[in-house]
Amino acid sequence: MGPGGPGRLVVLSGPSGVGKSTVLRRLRASYPEVWVSVSATTRFPRPGEEEGVHYHFLDRAEFLRRVEAEEFLEWAEFAGNLYGTPRAPVQERLAAGRSVLLEIDLQGARQVRAAVPEALLVFLRPPSWDELVHRLASRGTEDAAVVDRRLLAAREEMAAEGEFDVSLVNDDVEDVCRELVTLVGSPSPTEA
Repeated sequence: MGPGGPGRLVVLSGPSGVGKSTVLRRLRASYPEVWVSVSATTRFPRPGEEEGVHYHFLDRAEFLRRVEAEEFLEWAEFAGNLYGTPRAPVQERLAAGRSVLLEIDLQGARQVRAAVPEALLVFLRPPSWDELVHRLASRGTEDAAVVDRRLLAAREEMAAEGEFDVSLVNDDVEDVCRELVTLVGSPSPTEA
């Protein structure tokens, strides 16, 4: 949408390990005109992650201070870490007629649905459960206990697919990116 109306808020969610980060990396590279909100987290950066690009890395005390100040559109705790979407940048872009893509977990998607009922919720699902298990186990960034917790959470997240407006199967990253760009809406050249 352009300056004539508010932008569209699109929420991308799905189970841990489904490939949300991979989709966002490709989306940012292939479609830089799509504005993707950068979440804040209390977890430590993974190899290759950059401050302000992948996440805003905060310590727990600072994160909780921002929660108290209502600076997050949504926030949640997952696997011992806090994650949240900074409110101001999202509101500024929507008010200016820009569309915004959020990549958040199920709990966050539910919070956004409650706060912004007109948001479009998109569920990213794996091609199969076995593929999801393989993706989580082969990451190599977490120990077995964390993988087990993520798989347990993934079962619950998969069961919530019906709460979403649209479901996309992540069997081809390029296809998913094209579908997301369509859902977000193409910004005009003055918005990019």
